[in-house]
Formats: sequence, structure tokens, C-alpha cells
Amino acid sequence: MKRALITGITGQDGSYLAELLLSKNYEVHGIVRRSSTFNTSRIDHLYKDSHIPENKLHLHYGDITDGVCLSNLVREIRPDETYNLAAQSHVKVSFEIPDFTAQVDAVGTIRLLEAIRAANLDTRFYQASTSELFGGTPPPQSESSPFAPRSPYAAAKLYSYWVVRNYREAYGMHATNGILFNHESPRRGETFVTRKITLAAARIKLGIQSKLYLGNLDAVRDWGYAPEYVESMWLMLQQDVPDDYVVATGIGATVREFCNVAFSVVGLDYRDFVVSEERYERPTEVDSLIGDTSKIKSKLGWNAKTDWKELATLMVSSDLETIQKSL
Repeated sequence: MKRALITGITGQDGSYLAELLLSKNYEVHGIVRRSSTFNTSRIDHLYKDSHIPENKLHLHYGDITDGVCLSNLVREIRPDETYNLAAQSHVKVSFEIPDFTAQVDAVGTIRLLEAIRAANLDTRFYQASTSELFGGTPPPQSESSPFAPRSPYAAAKLYSYWVVRNYREAYGMHATNGILFNHESPRRGETFVTRKITLAAARIKLGIQSKLYLGNLDAVRDWGYAPEYVESMWLMLQQDVPDDYVVATGIGATVREFCNVAFSVVGLDYRDFVVSEERYERPTEVDSLIGDTSKIKSKLGWNAKTDWKELATLMVSSDLETIQKSL
């Protein structure tokens, strides 16, 4: 039985990755931050009493900003595969808390890599990288496109990208960067634009909300379905030789177009409810991110199955059902 360690297991990607690995008979260990309120809602359906023999999911208190904790956990768990998904992942928020974003998204990665190296552990390492690295670089963006980060979040992630490559080259670590373009699901955080849109469409339809306030409606993004993207993470670590891969659908759409499809699911015209306000825009905007997936298709055989229109539809339907059950 393989053993995996996931940082950020309580997030969208962490929960789907845990599901995938458990289905493949892994023993899964996840790091969760201590909080006065429960923050494990996305993985509660996976957890069983630790006293039950068939339990394969184990949660440990810790934080990516605590190097001592990471070292202790790595030595104790000795994972075959390590997935670093922990991050302050909200781009707009990174302008407001740049120091914290750097401590988590940049320095946190090197803390975990050093913990693995110091333990002399032969583990395959996955780093959750991001399309935001490309910033102002025109699409389509591939593994060879120049990086031009335009936020503290992207700059911190760029540090992690290069330090992963450095540890791969300097120490022979099986370390891989997955450069994932935007990927969404009903488990997406409610402050991210796609989920704000789908929740608002459902709430407005039910008479709970009247308006939706957004920033730049003309920004173009390449949106995919998160459960499919975590499969690409696993595939990367099954390769004999570590490498870096862009993961995307190859199709772009504007925020405006996403609004149009989402509101049409509930029979509404988004133009009657969506308001664009400057205060919700980023200080430096990223105009267009569309991934070139030639490499991952040819080398790993991975291909996105759900397009952004299907994604918007399933997210609105899920939010509508959830809200109706709570009324």
C-alpha cells in the first residue's frame, strides 16, 4: 500500500485528490491547520474513526509555515508521494496580505523540500503551480512560455516553481511542477469568481440575493473541472522521470461569458443583475490565460473532459440544490 502526504487536504483540490488516492488503495495523510471551528467539511465524508482498522485517512495538525512540524511529520509518515497543495490561493487577497502569501506560497515550499531532504526520504514530490505565473504573457501559454507574474501570489508561486526545479537538479529529487490553469467545482471557495457567480445565480433565482458585484468582466480564463485536474497530479508522480506540465482545457472564456451561461441555467439574464465595480479589480490585471496542453496530452495521455459551459451548468445546479435543501 502506497502512502501519500497532502498539504492543503481540506481545500478543493486536496479533497478531490484524497478521494482519488483512497480509491487507489493509498494510505492518505493530510495536514490541517488548528482552528477553533471545524474546517474539514470538504473531507468529512471520507473520514472514519481512527480506531477502525479499515481507516486509510489520517489527519495531522500542522502548518506549512512551521518547519519543525513539517520535519517531524515527514520523518514520522515517510510518504511515498508528497503533494504540496497548501497555499494562500486568492490572487486579489495576495495584494492585501503579501507577506503572509510569501511565507505560505514561497517559503512554505522550501520548508517542505528541506524537511524531505533532511530526512533523506525517497518521496516523489508534486508542487501545485499556477497559470498566474504567465501573467502578461500572451496566450496560448505552454511550458516554454516566459513567466511574467502580476501579483504577490504569482511572484510567490514563481519562487516555488524555480526552487522545485533547483531541488530536482541539485539533489536528484523526483520533484514536479503542475502548472494548473483555473479549475473549479461545487467545492470551490465562495470568494472565487466562478463560485461567486454560480452561487449568486442560484440565490437570485430563489429571491435571496438581488445583485452580484464583480470586477473585470472581460478577463479571459481557461476553466476546467477540478476532479479531472487532480488526476493529472497523480499521473505526474507515476512517471519515471520528473518534469513540469501545463494542465488546462485549451479553451478560454470571459468572466462575462461565464456569467451569461450560469444565469441562463436558471432562466435569467445576467445583465439585469451583474454590476462591474472598479474596487473589485486587481491593481495589475492578467488579461488572458489559455493553456497549451500539447505536452501533457502526448506524454501522459491526459485530456480535459469537461468544458467551461458544462462546468458552469453543474456548479449552478449544485448550488441551487444545496440552497433549496437548506430553506
